Parts: sequence; structure tokens; C-alpha cells
Amino acid sequence: MTNNVSDKQSLPMKRRKKVDKSRIALWIVCGIVGVWLVAPTLIVIPLSFNEQRSLAFPPQGFSLQWYANFFSDSAWYGGLLNSVQIAVLVAIIATVLGTPAAYGLSRVPGIREKLGTNLLVTPLVIPSVIFGVGLYGLFLKMGLVGTLTGFLIAHTVLALPYVVVNVGSSLSSFDKQLEQAAWICGASKFRAFMTVTIPALLPGILSGAFFAFITSFDEVIVSMFISNPYLQTLPVRMYASMQREVDPTIAAAATLIMLVTTAAAAGGILSQQLRKKQK
Repeated sequence: MTNNVSDKQSLPMKRRKKVDKSRIALWIVCGIVGVWLVAPTLIVIPLSFNEQRSLAFPPQGFSLQWYANFFSDSAWYGGLLNSVQIAVLVAIIATVLGTPAAYGLSRVPGIREKLGTNLLVTPLVIPSVIFGVGLYGLFLKMGLVGTLTGFLIAHTVLALPYVVVNVGSSLSSFDKQLEQAAWICGASKFRAFMTVTIPALLPGILSGAFFAFITSFDEVIVSMFISNPYLQTLPVRMYASMQREVDPTIAAAATLIMLVTTAAAAGGILSQQLRKKQK
């Protein structure tokens, strides 16, 4: 009898050990895959401090001259400022347009919602080259090639699907009765939307804004078709530099892009964590 009791008590311990081992193995596999995916990107960082005028790895010596060259060259530094400005504006515009669009689609379930959603996410499935050629022909007639307005329109079209998808995902778990309760209490539909619905959808809205920012900031193919020598984004400037000569300045530019995107991601995660703590 005593042996049976001890055997039953030891079973949970054995299961816990098996679970712990499986978790450790899973973490090890995830770590290896993560390093495999990130390592080629991280190699760019030491290349940006190379003393020689080449992208040889491992780098020979240590120098900050390529960062100095980046910030002293108006083409490089101006491209960074253009990319940040356009990406911030696109994130705002895409969020303002995509949030009510996703909300409206959630109010018309059925075939209309599916058709509307498929129409709004179409830019995700159209090849960038085809989209860029079409925009170039259209913008050329409208006089929008090489203008800030043209960049905002093109990048917003590309970024809007990410906002619609993320906000739509949040709406799928949103309790509509909360909004109806606000109506019963005397709030107008607009006020209920702003004070009840928007706060509940904020995680999806912030995620959509983040992806919109990254999409605009990293866009290169479509930007090549609508840019001119007077208005270029940083990815376009990097591509143009690779056509002529390659020096570690492009590695410095790539490192700065990683810093900007990582900071944006960290800011989004931090804001969500702070909001969860407030709740």
C-alpha cells in the first residue's frame, strides 16, 4: 500500500521533469533558429566600424569615419530624415483611415465584409514592381513623382492593410455590448466609439501603426519609381549607392535603420506593457 502511494506521488514529479526538459529543448531550438535568422543582420554592425574601404569580414581595425561620412553627406543624412518623416506621417494617416475602415467592415458581416477586407488588403498580394510601375504612370500624369504627397499616398496604400488586419483582429474579440451599454447610458455613437471602442482596440491600433511605420520606412521598390534626385528615402539612397560603389557607409546606414526599427518595436512593446500594468 505504501509503495502504491509513493509511486502515485512520484508520477507528477516525473511528468514535471519531462515538461521541464521539453521546454528547455524548445528554448534551445528557438535560440538556434533565432541566431540563424539574426546573425546575418548583426554582421552589418561590425562592418560599419571597419577601418578599410571595403565590406570585408571580419573588419580590420576600428573607425567611426563611415558614420561621420553618413551624417556629413546631405544625400545620406537627408535620406534618413525623409524616411523618418514619411514613415511617421504614413503611420498616422494609415491608422486614422484604417481603424474606422476595419470598424465599419465589422458592422457589415457576411459577403460584404469579406469583399471589403479582400479589397483593402490587395496591396499585400500585388507584386511591388507591378504596383510601382502603375503608380509611376499615374503619378507622372498627376505631377506627383518626387513629391512628398506622392510618397505619402503610395506608402499609405501599402501600409493600410496592416492597420486593417490588426484592428480587425482586435475587433473579433471586442464585446459589442460594451458599446451598446454606452449608448443606453446616453453617449452618442461617436463618443461611445472614442471612449469605449478605441481604448479597447488600442493594442491592435498600436500594432497596426507600428507595422505601417516599418512598411513605409523600409520600402524601396515602389519608392524607386516615384523618387527623384531631390527627394529620396534612405533605402533608395542605399540602393543607388550600391550601383556605383560599395563602402562601409552603406553598412552604417543599415545599422541606423536597424536602430530606428528596433527602437520603434521596443517602444510599441513598452507601451503595451505599461497599459497592461495600468489595467
